[in-house]
Amino acid sequence: MILAMSGLKASTPENRGLYADRLIKLASRLEETRYESYALNYLNALLISRHVPENRKPVIRKLLDRCREWTSIYDGNSSEGWIGDLSGYVFAEDEIQCLEGSGGEIYTASEYSDFILRFEFKLWPGSNSGLGLRTPSSGNAAYVGMECQIIDNSSEKYANLNPYQFHGSIYGVQPALRGAQRPVGEWNFQEVRCQGRRVTVVLNGKTILDIDIDAVSENGTLDGKDHPGLKRTKGHIGFLGHDDPVAFRNLRVLDLTSN
Repeated sequence: MILAMSGLKASTPENRGLYADRLIKLASRLEETRYESYALNYLNALLISRHVPENRKPVIRKLLDRCREWTSIYDGNSSEGWIGDLSGYVFAEDEIQCLEGSGGEIYTASEYSDFILRFEFKLWPGSNSGLGLRTPSSGNAAYVGMECQIIDNSSEKYANLNPYQFHGSIYGVQPALRGAQRPVGEWNFQEVRCQGRRVTVVLNGKTILDIDIDAVSENGTLDGKDHPGLKRTKGHIGFLGHDDPVAFRNLRVLDLTSN
């Protein structure tokens, strides 16, 4: 960052606009991937720099506004903002942990319609969990809402699962691509976008699911069951434990409803 700003300062006046454009593009890329906090610091520095042309400042302010709209949904040490079977999880040390032999379903107290969710998760051998999307706070989330699978794809005990049961899949509806999951014990980064009828899942930088909900369920679902939750346009985000250890951290949401 310091070197980049030094380059801007050293640039000739006629080239400062082009140099600023490159830095703004870099900040935009940081926000688009997973580093919105870094982008925020970067953009603040650009905004106050006297070497950035004034006609670039509106673009910088717009990007700053977007970075500031990201909201953490976990305070790092308590269950505040969460509802459900809270006793099955440990909320401490910047992580939410579902313990072995424990679990159950927990949900954000707030509901979301169109949003981007970013988080990290860590699996243990044979871990199985789920991510509830636009789900009510009761009932089987895979059917009354949507369940995006969180599971150890490498476990031998899951070798014969249906394709729609592997990680990142919308359970019973659409399988996700495999091959992007990191080894058990390492942290994975995942982004889930729900916007209108489209659901996109990016795992460790690779898009593993990108579907139109209506299109993939038009002729029935893959598991042959009724999924009324696919029609929902709003609901909670949740973690759907299955008595297996899983850890989550760095959870944040960008509400797209007004964008």
